[in-house]
Amino acid sequence: MQQNINPAPARPLVSIGYGNFVAAGRVVAVISPDSAPVKRMVSEARENRTLVDATCGRRTRAVIVTNSAHIILSALMAETVANRLNGKEIAANGEEDE
Repeated sequence: MQQNINPAPARPLVSIGYGNFVAAGRVVAVISPDSAPVKRMVSEARENRTLVDATCGRRTRAVIVTNSAHIILSALMAETVANRLNGKEIAANGEEDE
């Protein structure tokens, strides 16, 4: 008797820059790191050890919040990460490519 074992459905991974990826299904928000509440949220995540720094030493330009309460820092602009999550890429000439 053969059993059908269905693997868990694959979640698409989205590049957040410099060889780092995040599971698209886990992302709750992509926000700019400039406001004081976001800076506090990043600081608290660092203290709680739920911060993932994926900037590779570069300036933080986007903060990604996941449904597991992890905070991920990215060196890509928040708009770029959001476009990648939506399946859109911005071409070099500024036009969206689907």
